[in-house]
Amino acid sequence: MSQTDTAGATIGLDEQAILDEALRQASRARWTDDSFLAPMRVLLRSLVEEAHLNAAGRFSMRARIVDLLVNRFRLEEHLERHPEIRDEEIRAPFVIVGLARTGTTMLHRLLSCDPNTNAVAWWENRNPAPFPGSKWGEPDPRIAAAHQQVRAILEAVPALAAIHPWDPEGPDEEILLLEHSFYSTVPGSMAHVPTYDSWSKQQDNTGAYEYLKLMLQFLQWQKRQAGRVGRQWVLKTPHHLGFVEYLFKVFPDARVIQTHRDPLQTIPSITSMYYSLWQLACDDVDPLVVGRYCLEHWSRALHHCMQVRDPMTHAPFIDVDYRAVVRDPIAEVGRIYDFLERKLTAEVVKEMQWWVEENRRDKRAPHEYSLEKFGFTEAEIRREFADYRQRYIGS
Repeated sequence: MSQTDTAGATIGLDEQAILDEALRQASRARWTDDSFLAPMRVLLRSLVEEAHLNAAGRFSMRARIVDLLVNRFRLEEHLERHPEIRDEEIRAPFVIVGLARTGTTMLHRLLSCDPNTNAVAWWENRNPAPFPGSKWGEPDPRIAAAHQQVRAILEAVPALAAIHPWDPEGPDEEILLLEHSFYSTVPGSMAHVPTYDSWSKQQDNTGAYEYLKLMLQFLQWQKRQAGRVGRQWVLKTPHHLGFVEYLFKVFPDARVIQTHRDPLQTIPSITSMYYSLWQLACDDVDPLVVGRYCLEHWSRALHHCMQVRDPMTHAPFIDVDYRAVVRDPIAEVGRIYDFLERKLTAEVVKEMQWWVEENRRDKRAPHEYSLEKFGFTEAEIRREFADYRQRYIGS
């Protein structure tokens, strides 16, 4: 693999150097599960040859890959000492799926107000394995580290605060756990990696979802050490739209809450977010390239989910309209609880109402974007999502 970009600048994305650094940080001599090697190699090649990374991009991508490996290696160490981690039962998770900007974050955080649920926190996503030397019952140093990381992200790109609510201790998307398998759509949200993106979508992603389950078992085992047991997981990520068959293969009793909003509103907003993220790693990001990628990627994901849903003989889905969530979020949660066959208590409703009041959208700066900047036209988006809009949007 070439270690220079087109300008001849040295890129610190050497596979062996990355592996050696991760082993050193994890205080390990070797790894036991090498399922990550093939996808990592494709990702590294794509980053070097296609992403046109700047110095900051090379540094951040290398650091991110090292962090993923360190977390994997630390998990392996815990599994050696605590094989009972694999015995943790992930029972009937509630899984929120839908395009970004469709109310998934609001629903995720509302359902997480219920003390009988578990959600993956942002700090757990970034560091699922306890830091060496930390002890149960003491303040977890991973939380302080997460606060520092969020501050650094928002200082680097203040516009991200208007796009998404950042809370280092709040519920977050488990795709950042799944990313540790090296089969995920995370790299494509951060850089132009078409070879990796196309390759990973064509692979059998069963192993990726099995690794996600293992990560959830690991986190659930940690919660058990702190006395938090008997809770059901509330999961959320748009990623599942394009891989929903693997979700049900690994979590056959999952109950899915699918959110819907007109792609005329969501696709330009999603693209604006991707554009901001790509700019962190590359100095010459073409908004038209980002626009084309997002349109094709999310059109494929939505249509794939529709194709998987249609022949299913049982009904593990409930559909939730974004407009209804905005109009009366508590009423929609009540409908979801009926679907989940759970009792919505007055105490939980009170917590949810407090969250809604404290997190009104008007408390954040408006997220401004345009169709034209990314090469979109209304007619093109209507055409691309015609069957989806007819079925779920009513237009």
